[in-house]
Amino acid sequence: MITAGVKDVKNQFSRYLSFVKKGEDVLVTERGKVIARIICENPQKTSLRQQLHPLVMEGLIAFPTDEIDKGVPDPFDVPGKPVSEMV
Repeated sequence: MITAGVKDVKNQFSRYLSFVKKGEDVLVTERGKVIARIICENPQKTSLRQQLHPLVMEGLIAFPTDEIDKGVPDPFDVPGKPVSEMV
């Protein structure tokens, strides 16, 4: 895995893409903190579910059975005028 700063990646983007084409991951940092990762595109075009299937078969992971709760509360009525009328 290669680590490089934003400025260096910007100035030598083709060079870092050649590393990615060879299978290396490139971590992009800003002020010492990783902000991005450049990885090679999945050449087989398989889904993440297909890629993780061997781990499921070994019993190492399990796919979620329920929908993910994103923590968005249900809307509720508030007394008074609607905001659209007040504006």
